[in-house]
Amino acid sequence: VLTGTHEMRLWTVYVLALALGFVNVFDNPARQSFISELVPPDDLPNAVTLNSVSMNIARVFGAALGGVVAAAFGLVLCFGLNAVSFGAVLASLAVMRAADLFPARRITREPGQIRQGLRYVRGTPELLIPLVMIAVIGALAWEFPVSLPLMASKVFGGGAAAYGVMASVMGVGAVAGGLVAAGRGRPRATALCLSAIGWGIAILLAAEAPTMPLELAALVFVGYGSITFNSMAKTVLQLAAKPTMRGRVMALWGLAWLGSTPIGGSIIGWIGQDAGARWSLVVGGLAALLSGLLAFPALTRIDRRRAAEDRIS
Repeated sequence: VLTGTHEMRLWTVYVLALALGFVNVFDNPARQSFISELVPPDDLPNAVTLNSVSMNIARVFGAALGGVVAAAFGLVLCFGLNAVSFGAVLASLAVMRAADLFPARRITREPGQIRQGLRYVRGTPELLIPLVMIAVIGALAWEFPVSLPLMASKVFGGGAAAYGVMASVMGVGAVAGGLVAAGRGRPRATALCLSAIGWGIAILLAAEAPTMPLELAALVFVGYGSITFNSMAKTVLQLAAKPTMRGRVMALWGLAWLGSTPIGGSIIGWIGQDAGARWSLVVGGLAALLSGLLAFPALTRIDRRRAAEDRIS
């Protein structure tokens, strides 16, 4: 409504973004921890992966569709379609059959639960290391709504339509990555490092692409890597966390992934403005690459310990 009536101001954007952040504080932990109540325990790894894949594919394709709709029909229709789409969520919740769920034991609300969750994560390296990786990569690498428009306009001389094409090509890679990730079993912790390294290399290739066709080719692998890393990160966290702590762990995931993105957006935007659009991708690619390399030794030890425990049991 504000966009359609030309009453949108920068301060109203800040207020609406802040309100959305407050909503996400409640929505994300509840939605992520609810997955374990939808399927039997043996199906949880695939359910977590499929949820991550579907969410991230929707996020990538949403950006592509938004670019096309904005170029063809304007921003008002973009916001309108987004608002209407939440009807599907409400309808899905309304028709769920509670008798078919696998409810988890409810934790009594007590003082100090936030501190307890932080202590639990701090003392559990298989949770702490991925969360640090997610925070760094979420802040600097997952900034495509900032970096890709800069690449489209400043480097390749395009506009909203060019950005839409770039996001669509990322979506193609995301679909491929999602299908591969969904077919895997429980991922090893080191697989998260390898996915971060591969994703970082793909982003660096996209940063250096001299022509639009080569840029689009690189973005296929960027989309593949983004879905692979994100789905693995959420799967590793949910499977490593105790059921009684899963909600708090996923709340910290939301803080690390979604909370770091707005902070990184300002940094990446400033870098793209002052150093050039390509550098906005270079910084993200290096963040993903170095995170994977630095975390690899510690997560390798965790995988070996887990394998030894499985042999003993």
